[in-house]
Amino acid sequence: MLETHSVVNQVISKDGTRIAFEQTGSGSALVMVHGTGGDHTRWAAVLPRLSACFSVYALDRRGRGGSGDAAEYTIQCEADDIAAVASSIHGPVDILGHSFGAACVLSAAALIPNLRRLILYEPPMLREQHTPQRTELLERMDQALANDDRDVVVITLMRDMMRVPMPLIDRARATPAWAAQVSAAHTIPRELRSSDAYGSNLESLRAISTPTLFLLGSDSPQSFKDTTLTLHELLPYSQIVTLAGQQHSAMLTAPDLFAGEVIRFLAD
Repeated sequence: MLETHSVVNQVISKDGTRIAFEQTGSGSALVMVHGTGGDHTRWAAVLPRLSACFSVYALDRRGRGGSGDAAEYTIQCEADDIAAVASSIHGPVDILGHSFGAACVLSAAALIPNLRRLILYEPPMLREQHTPQRTELLERMDQALANDDRDVVVITLMRDMMRVPMPLIDRARATPAWAAQVSAAHTIPRELRSSDAYGSNLESLRAISTPTLFLLGSDSPQSFKDTTLTLHELLPYSQIVTLAGQQHSAMLTAPDLFAGEVIRFLAD
C-alpha cells in the first residue's frame, strides 16, 4: 500500500472557533464531514483509496479532535465551520457528509459558492421520534456527563439508540478510536437534540441545485430510507445509490464499495 502523507491545518470559523482538518492526497478537493461520536479518523479505512484520487480535507467537527468549541451551539455553527473550510480552498469543492455530518452539509450548502457536488450518506431522520423513551435516554446522557461518566454516554447512544449489539460495542471499546468517541461524548446529546433542525424548512432545500448523490444502506432502518427518499424528491439534481448488504457505516464495513461509489460519482 502506498504511504499516505498528511498535513494538519486549521481555519477560524465565523464565531472564532478553531476548526482543524487533515489534508491528504492530490487532485480535486473533497471535504469529508463525519457524523456524531467520531472525528476525522472515522474515514481511515477509505482514506488511502480516496486520497489517491482527490485532495482530501477530513475535518474534525467542533468539540472533538484538533478543533475547538464554543459555549453556544447550533447547527448553524456547524454549517459555518464547513463553509470556512471550503472557502479556504481554491477552486471547486466536493463535500461528503455522513449521518449528522450530512445534516450539517445540507445546512452549509447555500454558504459555499465554490461547491461542485454533494455526497450525503444517510442524513438523520427529518421527523425524530420525540418519545418519552428518547427524552429519558437524553436525560440519562446529561446525568452521565454531569457525573463525568462519558463511557455511559457513548454506550447509551450505540446500545439504546442505534441498537448496536453489546459484543460489537465491546469490540469497539478495544480499538484506539474509542478514546476519541469518549472524548467527544459531550457533543452527542446536543447533536441528537439538533439532528432534525436542517429540515425545519423543507421547501428551502429545493434551492440546492448542486448535483447530489445520496448513499443508502440496503439493510439500514426504514427511517433512513424514508428520509433519503424525501430529500431526494426535494433536491432537483439528486440520485440515490443503494449499498448492498450495508447499514449506516459502510465506510468501515465495506470500504472498497463505499470508496468506489464516491469515485464514480465525482468522476462523472
